[in-house]
Formats: sequence, structure tokens, C-alpha cells
Amino acid sequence: MDKLKQLESFVSVVNRGSLTAAAHAEGVAPAIMGRRLDALEERLGVKLLLRTTRRITLTHEGSAFLEDCQRLLSDLANAEASVSAGGVKASGHLRITAPAGFGRRHVAPLVPRFRGLHPEVTISLNLSDRVVDIAGEAYDCAVRVGDMPDSSLVSVRLADNRRLCVATPTYIARHGKPQSPQDLARFDCLTLSSDASQTRGWAFSVEKGLAREVIHFKPVGPLDCSDGQVLHDWCLGSYGIAWRSIWEVEAEIAAGALVPLLDEFAAPPNGIYAVFPQRKHLPLRVRLWIDYLKQHYSTPGFWKTL
Repeated sequence: MDKLKQLESFVSVVNRGSLTAAAHAEGVAPAIMGRRLDALEERLGVKLLLRTTRRITLTHEGSAFLEDCQRLLSDLANAEASVSAGGVKASGHLRITAPAGFGRRHVAPLVPRFRGLHPEVTISLNLSDRVVDIAGEAYDCAVRVGDMPDSSLVSVRLADNRRLCVATPTYIARHGKPQSPQDLARFDCLTLSSDASQTRGWAFSVEKGLAREVIHFKPVGPLDCSDGQVLHDWCLGSYGIAWRSIWEVEAEIAAGALVPLLDEFAAPPNGIYAVFPQRKHLPLRVRLWIDYLKQHYSTPGFWKTL
């Protein structure tokens, strides 16, 4: 129990930004919260938080540990809810949001199927490429793609997301294949506009000594666009090489319409996450929705069929 209380206190302090706020929420003295954190760090043998009188900052180890703690506490709450809920049916209104492109392909088709299993749940789906303020705009859950920044939100990793270079067999027959990321300078690269995302460029993993490191390469091509779907369509039209997420292109790769390039230089995957506000008791409809996404996203062949 002491170990669990230490984890709960660690997450609460990070989410609320101070020992005092976390202590007030639990109804204990700040000194008690401090002793719990000290005991946790001593037990683990690492520093999780850098504490001053003005602010609390996560260390590198603390950031990694936070995601694990949030997932563990969420799984524990879900397990307890499964037992206590018994045969209770999910009901109420579920408000969810997702990125536009990913949401159209891999969230929207699942919404009516989910409601078919839980007819007493009504659902609103928002598709937007802006980062929605989930708590401020009263959303129950968001699906997000990419590395998760430090946040007061709870995140559950649903699947891996890998990015890779692709082109059509027609384009490759005309122009050949790049053999290294640096070779891309000689090819027609289809890039996002400078005012869009990917400001650091395309990511690749390269050997450096005995290890590998991630580098970023900013290709320059004859065509760019702020809309990723347009780049995808241009790539299918054999106008150049695109750097796309596996969820966008796996079906075309399986069908032979696109060919992966520079696979040996692919950067490590980031994640696809379900994100939701910190709550003591997660509503059953939200828990079931997250479980539903995780089940489908982990099904072999899912990304090749939608």
C-alpha cells in the first residue's frame, strides 16, 4: 500500500505542479507528500523530480517513469471498475477528438461499430489537426499521434507509429532508389509546407561509431503542401518520394502500389495514444472506448485493411 501511495503522490504532484496543491487535494500536509516522494526516490535509487521553492521539474528518468505510473494507475482503476461495475451497461455521452487525417481513416469507422456494442452511449467525434484542450473543452478522450510532451493528461499507448519513405514502382523505374538519406537531395521529395509540422525535417537512424543516432534531414523538392493527404495523393501519382506514417501507407504497400525506401535507416517508432484528463474514476464508456481502440489497433492486419 505504501508503494502505491508513493506512486499516486508522484503523479499527483506532477499533474498539479506543486507539493502544496497535491497535498491540498488529498487533505494532508505538504510535508507528508514530500516524505512520500523522498521515500520513492530512495527506493528507486534515482532522482525523479527537481524541486525548488518555485517550481517542480521532471528529470529524464522522472518523465519516463511518469508515463508508466499513469498507465499502471489507470489499469488498476479499470480493473477495480470492471469488478465493481458488474453487469452495469455503459451509458451517457462520449466526446472524443482525433487528428483529421488519422481520424478519418482509423477512428471514424470504429465509432458506429462501438456504439453498436453499446447502444446507450451517444458519441460526438471532433476531427481537427489543432491540439485540442481536452479538459478545457470538456472532451472525454483524444487520440494523438507522435511523441507525448510532458502533460497533466493521462496517456495510454495504443500502438506504434513508424514513418518511412515511399514511392510508386513507376517513379522508382524512372529515377531509381536512394541508397542513403543524403541521396534524397537528388530526388523529387514531396514535403510539407514550412508553416506546417515536421519543422525538423525527416528523421532517420544512422550508425555513429558502434551506436546509432537519429538525424533529421530537410529535403527540398519541387512540390510542397500543407495537407498531408495531398502529399499522399501526389506520391501515388508518381510525382516523387514522400515521408509518411505507416498508418497512411501500409495498405498501399501491401497492395504493391507503394514501395518502402531507406528501410534500413528508419527512425525508431513513436506512438499512437489515447489521452484523457486525470480522474479518480474513469467513466465506463471512456474505459470501454479506449479498450476497444487498443483491441482493434493491435489486431494483425488492421492497418492494411482500412
